[in-house]
This record gives sequence, C-alpha cells and structure tokens, in this order.
Amino acid sequence: MTAGTPADTAGIPPDAEGGYIDGNALAGPLAELFAVDLTAATSQCAHCSNTGPVARLHVYRQAPGLVARCQQCGQVMLRLVRAPETVWLDTSGITVLSIPVGAD
Repeated sequence: MTAGTPADTAGIPPDAEGGYIDGNALAGPLAELFAVDLTAATSQCAHCSNTGPVARLHVYRQAPGLVARCQQCGQVMLRLVRAPETVWLDTSGITVLSIPVGAD
C-alpha cells in the first residue's frame, strides 16, 4: 500500500449498514504502534465532548486509510494511514484518551 490508497483491510469485516464498522476494526492497525489495546481506551470527542470506548467509534475505510468518527456527533476523531515504511496517526479530534494499563 502507498499513501493515498486504502489501508490494508485484510481481516476487517465488510462494512455494516450505514457504511461503517465499529472501532474494533482499529485493533490490528493500532496494535502495530502501541503495546496496549487502544480499542479498550476511553476517548473524548474534541467537537461534542462525548466520551466512550474507542471500540464504539464508527470506522470508515472508504478513504485513504481508516477514519474513525464520533458515535454521537459524527465528527472525525482519528485518522490512520499506513504506507510501507510510515504510519500517519491523526488524533486531533480526541481531547482526552484514557488508556487502561492495569495495576502493578
């Protein structure tokens, strides 16, 4: 894949009615970058302040990469584009990301 082409979507189920799938589709691509499961994290939308699990975001893959939108207001919260040697991750639509790491 190169920049400007759809992300590698192998293993991602076909789009549900409404044109999106849930945020669990981000698990594989984000696992390449982070040591924890970010779909279990809680995100706060920068546009409407809605708070909820990343796994509940509406993920669209008809764009270059994956675009995750707020389940409440529909604004873009996260964009992820992967090229052979680089991953671009835009989280400008997330005000706060609370990541559970467990107790020591």
